[in-house]
This record gives sequence, structure tokens and C-alpha cells, in this order.
Amino acid sequence: MLKFLADENYNNHVVRGLRRQLPELDLVRVHELGMLETPDPELLEWAAQEGRIILTRDRRTFPDFVEARLQKQLPMPGVFYANQNASVSALIEDLIVLATCSELNEWEGQSLYLPLRSPG
Repeated sequence: MLKFLADENYNNHVVRGLRRQLPELDLVRVHELGMLETPDPELLEWAAQEGRIILTRDRRTFPDFVEARLQKQLPMPGVFYANQNASVSALIEDLIVLATCSELNEWEGQSLYLPLRSPG
């Protein structure tokens, strides 16, 4: 099962829903680790060392740090970006499927935009 690191701005309703519906999921939030306001490159490094996919809503600056890491050929276990307008239930559903039906090595160096399908 995948392991996740939710950044400081990730939707807490999604985190709580994931924990409620999939209690065995290994998901930590940056504030639980004492890493609030940690620069994104350091979060990417920590996630790589811990084998965790990052959950974020930051589609503005985070992709640049991901790209810089990939250009340096550094490990990057993956980033799942949440659309800020996506429903909580759609994000939870997609993350449960991804966490339980894929392996970490499938996401190495990959970015995925959620939800997986368009509404309607």
C-alpha cells in the first residue's frame, strides 16, 4: 500500500475521510512531523527518503521543484496534485484506489492530477 505525506495546505476533510475509510493507510501531515513551513525541496527530499508520495494542492510552485529534482536525477516517489475545486468524496475515492491498487515504484518521478475523471 502506498504511503502519503500531506503538505500543510492539503484539505483536512480529505485526510480525515481517508483515515476514516482506510484506517490502515500510512498517511502523515507535515504539521504532525513538526515540518510546518518546511521549504518544498526539503519536503520532496524527506518524502523520497521515506518512500512517501506527496499530496498537495500547490499547482503553482510545487511542479517547478519536482522538475528541478528530476533534472538532477534525484529520487522522487511521486506527487498527487488535488484540484482545489474537486469534491472531497472524489479525492478520497481516487486516493483509496491509488493507495490500494498500485505500488510506489509505479509513481517514481510521476505527477498525477486528481480527480482522475471530470465531474458530470
